[in-house]
Amino acid sequence: MSYRMPGSSEARVAGFDPQVQPVLPTTPLPPLSPACLRLDVIRQAFRHPADWQVEPLFAQSFIPGGDSYVRARQAAVLMPLVQREAGLYMLFTRRAEHLHDHAGQISFPGGRIESSDSGPVAAAIRETREEIGVESRFIDIFGTQPTLLTTTQFLMTPVVGELLPGFRIRPDEAEVAEVFEVPLAFLMDPGRHALHRMESSLGHGRCYFAIRWQSHFIWGATAILIRNLYYFLAASQGMAVPGTAAAGNRGT
Repeated sequence: MSYRMPGSSEARVAGFDPQVQPVLPTTPLPPLSPACLRLDVIRQAFRHPADWQVEPLFAQSFIPGGDSYVRARQAAVLMPLVQREAGLYMLFTRRAEHLHDHAGQISFPGGRIESSDSGPVAAAIRETREEIGVESRFIDIFGTQPTLLTTTQFLMTPVVGELLPGFRIRPDEAEVAEVFEVPLAFLMDPGRHALHRMESSLGHGRCYFAIRWQSHFIWGATAILIRNLYYFLAASQGMAVPGTAAAGNRGT
């Protein structure tokens, strides 16, 4: 299901095209079974979180410190789950092309934590209402995941929850070009995740994960949060995932 604003165009990223950067080899990881991808199972995983490790390639971004941490701006996003007849889906937005930060990119509803917010959960709920019109009474929060320091210096806390039956989408045309949903089973299959490497004109490089869904290219911080949810749910089911045997992180 997709809610597209009239006259919107596909995402453009200034300076380089993230879709054509070289793809690097990664260790194959098993997809989550359908039994893991039920609302009751996910809700229980947040109530009784297992020890788990964030995406190993970006672990340092979840333990920020020093000047980067002090100067970063606090933000929160909602990772919304939607139950459909065909199964469980996750909802995304495509940001408007004229925005200063991450124009045209795929993201979750969210934004800065304001002084009037009691914390990340309140901010994520408020931003979801402001961006896509979903009222708080239709949002059931499960819990939060580890906070990520993004390359644009936001300390972003992901909040996971369900959009309850009866919710309506009313996108803010000033911020959102499109709202769409992706099957959670697709997102929780690491075989769909590609690791890209971007080389800059100065010779410096950085890596990012990306997930292609139909005409959409989900990459960067949004893709890392999806990877984290995979590791979190895998640990909750006792799955052995290669490369994650080190000291764990615990979601809240």
